[in-house]
Amino acid sequence: MRDIQFEAEITDLSHDGRGVARVDGKAVFVADALPGERVRARIVGKHRQFDEAQSVEVLRASPERVMPRCAHYGVCGGCALQHLAPQAQIAAKQCVLAENFARIGKVEPRRWLPPLTAEPWGYRRRARLSVKHVPKKGRTLVGFRERDARFVADLSRCEVLDPALGERLDALGALLNSLGGAAAIPQIEFSAGDDARALVFRHLQPLSQADRDKLVAFGREHGFAILLQPGGTDSVHALYPETIRLHYRLDECDLDLADLDLEFTPLDFVQVNARLNARMIAQALSLLDPQPHERVLDLFCGLGNFSLPIARRAAFVCGVEGEASLIERARGNAARNGIANVEFVVGDLAADPRGSAGARSSFDKWLLDPPRTGAAALLEHPPGKSVRRVVYVSCHPGSLARDADTLVHRHGFVLAAAGVMDMFPHTAHVESIAVFDKNL
Repeated sequence: MRDIQFEAEITDLSHDGRGVARVDGKAVFVADALPGERVRARIVGKHRQFDEAQSVEVLRASPERVMPRCAHYGVCGGCALQHLAPQAQIAAKQCVLAENFARIGKVEPRRWLPPLTAEPWGYRRRARLSVKHVPKKGRTLVGFRERDARFVADLSRCEVLDPALGERLDALGALLNSLGGAAAIPQIEFSAGDDARALVFRHLQPLSQADRDKLVAFGREHGFAILLQPGGTDSVHALYPETIRLHYRLDECDLDLADLDLEFTPLDFVQVNARLNARMIAQALSLLDPQPHERVLDLFCGLGNFSLPIARRAAFVCGVEGEASLIERARGNAARNGIANVEFVVGDLAADPRGSAGARSSFDKWLLDPPRTGAAALLEHPPGKSVRRVVYVSCHPGSLARDADTLVHRHGFVLAAAGVMDMFPHTAHVESIAVFDKNL
């Protein structure tokens, strides 16, 4: 593409963290540019209705611009907003949520909740790293995908990963470069519990004993459990040590929840940000306000992240989840924590959950924590007449706004409150929470 440069005023921030300008009446999305700035930018992609560009020089900087901490920022695709002050990131995410409510859901919360935040660095306890053996360079790269997702960013350090790994990416790269079978390793999964960290090496060909010995030595030296995954998720097995226990305690939630301890396996879904997760649970409990006589249905319950804290306050909780392995983990967590007033069932969450075994009776309140696609199919079936409150934890503002439209305009709820939660600082990812009350 011919090198086309231009100057423009940045008027807004897009949902993916790029600055928005208009050039000759056409929208242009400019990476690394902020609202209020004037920049010189270079066109990197032309489309019928919009163009894409990369900022080349900031001619007039926003007062909210900061120096990115990461040396790889701008190349690595893991973060999009390190050049924007953390408080301004939160404000931008709240604007995205409000815009989605208005445009998609045709709703507005009666009140906005204060944003939930935690430490913005070293927060990631789960990550999937890509691995790429590059014969021309004579080495193996490990990191997140670059902004151009065809390539793997060659990271020496990551500022948002748990420091146990974020400060050891150089060492991990050196390990991979020493392996004879590095070309057969496409990815590494990282999981951190409160007092243990695990690396799962996906490998497409059997690893030699020499390579296995090097992996064990790395685990011993740097304090990682090492697991291998030669096939599907059911093929994951420990290499070092023989037994691994990953768990987290909910110490920041509340005094009556501080002894809750949840176990998980290295490939289980857990909330990426441990500190924010604890505060999110406390917020959800406050909004749900479960009473000692109430029955609560927790949909998309996972391994019991919300169900078990709720069960400490409600009469009964039923957790429904589509993945059988997570239900097994949730049942084990309930037993280990001595919680008997909860039942976990595998259920089709694209259908009416009230048809699931254990969820056939009436409930007073619901908690929803769906994936990015939201809960549209589930909400085709209206909550029972006894359901007076729904707390919705969302990882995608568009699907939340769509489902808010259904709850409010079809099922007679009001959007009582909503707010953002900074689960993924320095990214454009918007996590949020909303509470819907029955309009009696």
